[in-house]
Amino acid sequence: MTTATHRCRLCGSPLAETFVDLGDMPLANSYLAESELAKPEPRYPLLVRVCSDCLLVQADTVVPPQAIFSDYAYFSSYSKLWLAHARTYCDSVIARFALDTESRVVEVASNDGYLLRNFVAKNIPCLGIEPAENVAAEARAIGVPTESVFFGKETAQRLAAQGWSADLIIANNVLAHVPDLADFVGGMGMLLKPEGVITVEFPHLARLIENVQFDTIYHEHHSYLSLLAVDRMFAMHGLEVFDVEQIDTHGGSLRVFARRRDGVPRPIGVGAGRVRALERRAGLDSIEGYRGFPRRVAEIIRSVSLFLEAAERDGRSVVGYGAAAKGNTLLNACRVRRSQIAYVADRNPHKQGRYLPGTHIPILPPERIAETKPDFVFILPWNLAGEISGQLQDVTSWGGRFVTAIPRLSVWPEGPLALRRQ
Repeated sequence: MTTATHRCRLCGSPLAETFVDLGDMPLANSYLAESELAKPEPRYPLLVRVCSDCLLVQADTVVPPQAIFSDYAYFSSYSKLWLAHARTYCDSVIARFALDTESRVVEVASNDGYLLRNFVAKNIPCLGIEPAENVAAEARAIGVPTESVFFGKETAQRLAAQGWSADLIIANNVLAHVPDLADFVGGMGMLLKPEGVITVEFPHLARLIENVQFDTIYHEHHSYLSLLAVDRMFAMHGLEVFDVEQIDTHGGSLRVFARRRDGVPRPIGVGAGRVRALERRAGLDSIEGYRGFPRRVAEIIRSVSLFLEAAERDGRSVVGYGAAAKGNTLLNACRVRRSQIAYVADRNPHKQGRYLPGTHIPILPPERIAETKPDFVFILPWNLAGEISGQLQDVTSWGGRFVTAIPRLSVWPEGPLALRRQ
């Protein structure tokens, strides 16, 4: 069952302003076995609103987390760039906050241990919290202690009682997934030592709007975050942002550093002021800054539809690369048919042999691309387009080209392709 919120999950005000409505959508990470293709596939409204009072952008309908995370298909370790990002982050915070063998590090939504393994390698005690048991098992297999539970105040109280009050709490790309913000953020405050630090990474709403990243909207993401909203969210639970870094991941993200207001003071970094000024220039401090997004989304949907119609009409073969959740939002929003994209290649063996939700396009190993030599490889995780096109350099040897849709339809190496309906 789903729950329509109708009230802001941060401040409780009525939600009346629509940010974008993508209609009924399947769950973006619910990949199908062949035996499931003939069965009815659940679809849920994907309506996103913005609170007129606190300006938090949020999904209007909540799908129970058990329907999404009990058997999860996303594994972080299959991207070399993501592994390098995690390693660089760990080296930085270990040095900046003098973490050592006496410290305690807790990561919420720790996935397959891709990040915490860097702390394990340096003998810094750490614990992962990962609700998807199949993913948590992968982390434990590489020596990363991991509990398979949902994080909130109850879990925080138990961990603190067990000696896991944290010098560092890491919450990367999870805050947007949280339906109950008070329980989650309050839990982080309860688990943090007075001298401890929280770091949170999330895709920046300013970049989502600027670059029309509507494909990052799916049912797992309950909130779409600005620093303005996170400042207020943390303050409500006794936390204070003391620094912010702008990073390139997921098309433009923020890394926020926070502390307990009643804890050890920290110097205020210049990054927080810069991002707050950026958000004011983007108009995110007033409701007018959130309007007009649906029209820009419709332009991208139309360009993708025209491209695929023209390719199909001209007998050109198109395959996808990267069975990513964002790609599933894009393909379903564009009403893509199996006749238009033959298959999607993905390195993750947990996805291979299954089918994309909604479109039912098969997922095959990347080696299939060299065998079939398609005219176009449509890179669905556009944020990894450089890494992926570098891995698939042979595509150009048979005259193949790459395609991305965000922030606009682009085809290369020959550049943007102008298509007209015949």
